[in-house]
Order: sequence, then structure tokens, then C-alpha cells
Amino acid sequence: MDFIHANAVTISGLILLIAYIFIALEKIPKVTVALIGAGLTLLLGLVSQNKVVNDTLNPHYFANFVDFNVIFLLVSMMILVLITTKSGVFTWLANELLKLTKGSPTKILFALGLFTAVVSAFLDNVTTVILVMPITFAIAKQLNINPVPILITEIMASNIGGTSTLIGDPPNIIIGSAAGFSFMDFVVELAPVVAIILFVVLGFFALVFRKDLVATEENMKKVASIDNSKTITDKKHMIRSMSVLGLVIAGFMLHDIIHIDTYVIAMVGACILMLFEKPTELLEKIEWNTIFFFIGLFIIIGGLEASGGIKLMADWLLKVTSGSQEATSMVILWGSGIISGIIDNIPYTATMSPMLVEVQKTMGAEYTYPLWWALSLGACLGGNMTIIGAAANVIVSENAAKEGYPIGFMQFMKYGVPVVLISLIISTVYIYFRFLN
Repeated sequence: MDFIHANAVTISGLILLIAYIFIALEKIPKVTVALIGAGLTLLLGLVSQNKVVNDTLNPHYFANFVDFNVIFLLVSMMILVLITTKSGVFTWLANELLKLTKGSPTKILFALGLFTAVVSAFLDNVTTVILVMPITFAIAKQLNINPVPILITEIMASNIGGTSTLIGDPPNIIIGSAAGFSFMDFVVELAPVVAIILFVVLGFFALVFRKDLVATEENMKKVASIDNSKTITDKKHMIRSMSVLGLVIAGFMLHDIIHIDTYVIAMVGACILMLFEKPTELLEKIEWNTIFFFIGLFIIIGGLEASGGIKLMADWLLKVTSGSQEATSMVILWGSGIISGIIDNIPYTATMSPMLVEVQKTMGAEYTYPLWWALSLGACLGGNMTIIGAAANVIVSENAAKEGYPIGFMQFMKYGVPVVLISLIISTVYIYFRFLN
């Protein structure tokens, strides 16, 4: 054990690095990788198994490193989304939006891209693309066009839209908890630049896919006259769930006035809706793999934090950039964007957040403020680079292949790389003039 304690930084760093590699390779489920890594971290004593040592609370107790704000917010939002989606309200909204396009394929690309982005700001990206995919396949069939251009647009839009709010993308939930940012902090600081990026990217796709977005007048009329009367299956359920979801989001927005944490607001909303549901059926649908992935990941990173490895990383970053706020912001933005296109952005953000907390201890909150937003923009937007960059990308590509429209790794990257470059260039300009100038 003396050897382990003497080399705790190296050992904990190796566990994290090996976990990263296996998560990126996707040969073993990432939840399994995270829990094995967490088990090793506990077994080797890199974090403590004891809550109390010598009648004193142990700061290195493993549960201290698990961010339960993140865990409870994720579970609560999953419950809220599952219950609300059952009513068919989101499909109804998408269909109503499609009617406004008059069946024009280019307008449909814009409409579904915009719908996906806006919904992804309030629901998780995976749920949003699962909602919009069946609509996309049905519309493409009616128009007799290839759905791949619209699917790729929806993937990109979901990752871009999710960047704009605290609950839109898991990296933002991690950042919000670590930095103490509210729901409105994300809306105020990120929504404007995300809106610009979204419209530029939608314009880019309308131009790139213009030859694929052609349909006959007859087929366009079919789409313009979609029967949406039976989409909402239970009006009472819809009114109840949308009311609670609306109140939850309002609670998020009023955080600075009511001083109730977002995870508490979400939990209360989820509990109210669960009164009208069968808990067993509902809880079976929760993405427990994601929840335990987060828990395992927090423990692995806790080992590196307890050993002092996170502080070493923070000191190294400041040394490389010579303490320059501008240079550090750009390194984090572009580094996050590129790395998040290659590996899962959740473990990356979970590692970077405690590092920025250490930077904040050294350099102060004012210095670190733009770094948090650089991390958010880079980690969330970088997921558009490759087909494995974000969970939504993988889900859409798998379902497209089942429908007979495979999206290859290189095919996706051909569009993903320009989109990420556009996103990061716009973000660079925004961060510089918003925070650094």
C-alpha cells in the first residue's frame, strides 16, 4: 500500500487514461468500463471507503466525489421527459411545424433542424432525435427523397441546441454544478452564440444538400396536408405533463429569486408526475446505464483529485499558457472541441471541471469565468465532428442503417469537420469579444 500511496497520481492517472481508451474504442459498454475503474480506485485505496476517520468526516470518502446534484437532475429530467413524451405532444408540434413548410424539402430541413435544436435545449439530445427520426423517415418516404441529409442536419442541430441551456447536454449539467451556474446563466451567456451557430449551420446544409432536396409538387402537397388530429393520445395527460414541465423550467429560470437548486425543482416535478404513473414501469425505462456511468466516472476522477493529479493538470495548463486568460480560453475551447469529437464529451468534461475549480482557486473567479464557457462550447459543439462524438450521433446512425440508409464514419466526418470548424470559429470570436476584450 505504501507503493500505491507514493505513486497515487500515476496510478489514478493510468486508470483514467485506460478508461478513456476503452470508452473511445466502444468494445466494452462504457458503464462497465466506468464501474471497473471505480472498483479499482476503491480497491487500491485511491479514495477512501470510510466516511469517518478518527471521529472526523473523511474528505477523501468516495461518495464525496460523486456529484449528486448531477445524478438527481439527470434522473429527474429523464422521468419528466419520459412521462411528457408519452402524450405525443412533441410529435404533434413537429407535424404542425411541417405543415407550415408546404412540403418544401429545403424548408423541411430548416424546420426539423430548428425543432430539434429548440427541443434539445430542454430535453436530452437522445430523446429528441428518437422523437424526430420516425417523422423524418415518414416525410422522406412521402417526398421520395433520401432522409440522410435531414438526419445529419438533425444530429448537428441537437448537439448545437443542447449547448444553450443547463439541461440541454450532460457536459453542461456537470459544468453548472461545478461552477455554480444557474439555468439563466447558460441562457444569457450561450443562447445568443448558439442561435448564430445554428442558423449558419442550417444555411450551410441547405447549400450543401440542395441537389438532394428536390421533390414533386404532388408529393409536397401530401406532406402539407398531414393529419395531426390523432397524434395526441391523452389530452389530460398532455395538459398535466406539459404544465408540470413548464413549471419546472420556470423554476429553473427563477433560480436567482427563489434560491432552490435545479435538481430539487426537477425532483419535485418528477415526483408530482409519478403520482399518476406506475413507478415500476416508469423506472424500468430510466437510462440507468448513463446514471451508473456518471457515478463510476466521478469515482475514477475522484482518485485523481484526491492524489493531487487534478491540481498538477491545472498548474500545467497555466504554465503552458503563461497564465494568459486569452490563451487559456482558446486552448480550452479548441482542445475541447477536437478532443470531444474523438472521445465521449462526458468523461472529458468530468475531468476538466475539477481542473478548472483548481485554476479558480489559484487565479480567481473572474479569471476562470470565460474558461467555463469555453469548456461548454468546445465540449458540446465538438461532439458533431465524428459519428461517435455524441450519443445522439450513434443512435441516429444505427437507426438509419436499420432503415436501409447507412451513414458511414467518413461520410459523417465530411460534414462534421466543417460544422465543428464553423462552430469553433464563431465561438472564438464570441468568447473574445464577450469576455476577453
